[in-house]
Amino acid sequence: MTDVHLGVPEMPAPDFPAEVRARLEADAKEIIGRYPDSRSALLPLLHLVQSEEGHVTRTGQQFCAEMLGLTTAEVNAVATFYTMYRRKPSGDYQVGVCTNTLCAVLGGDAIFDELKRHLGVENDETTEDGKVTLEHIECNAACDYAPVVMVNWEFFDNQTPESARQLVDDLRAGRDVAPTRGAPLCTFKETARMLAGFPDEREGAAEATGAAGAPSLAGLRLARGEAPGGRVVSQRGADQPSQQPPGHGPDDPAQGEESE
Repeated sequence: MTDVHLGVPEMPAPDFPAEVRARLEADAKEIIGRYPDSRSALLPLLHLVQSEEGHVTRTGQQFCAEMLGLTTAEVNAVATFYTMYRRKPSGDYQVGVCTNTLCAVLGGDAIFDELKRHLGVENDETTEDGKVTLEHIECNAACDYAPVVMVNWEFFDNQTPESARQLVDDLRAGRDVAPTRGAPLCTFKETARMLAGFPDEREGAAEATGAAGAPSLAGLRLARGEAPGGRVVSQRGADQPSQQPPGHGPDDPAQGEESE
């Protein structure tokens, strides 16, 4: 490869240390064995190398190319296309704020602006302590719990600027944080290994699923030109039961219409 700015050849990527290389090769062969066409394993292999270094490095791309008989250009084309592959060092926790239409209308833009101010970073930047990388994200099909914040792709529903600020403070302080639904939170590297196709072996993690509380009808009410009503932030494991906003319950006629 040639540096287009300097016009000089780029040095070859260094290899992984021998013991790391041996461990990754064993994992990679297991992954490749799941596919009739080996190049189909590229996506999980990229997650595998990301779980080692926290982002997809030139070394990781070279490793994937060698394991699959591809060129580094072919690997790079895929690694730079999908946003789940980080291309530079990032935090232990990827905090993504949905800023698509419904989340934005219900407060996503305000949450994102508050977190940028509070953390002192811009989009796709990492805090100085290396704990949190902030990014705005596209719709994650959770509009009925808008506005949504995701941490390492685990859901934190019905957020506000205040609750999101407390969330990142807890992450940076090392306090336990429970997603609204889904498995207990883990680091970005641990999440990447699971996305590579290896099981989450933490006790009870596989059984942890489902949302806490009923979905919000705020978006439906906004579409009808009605006031969205109050929302209550609800997280799994909270001591206090969730409170439903006015008209949010089995007697609400909109409940049945929304599910049709």
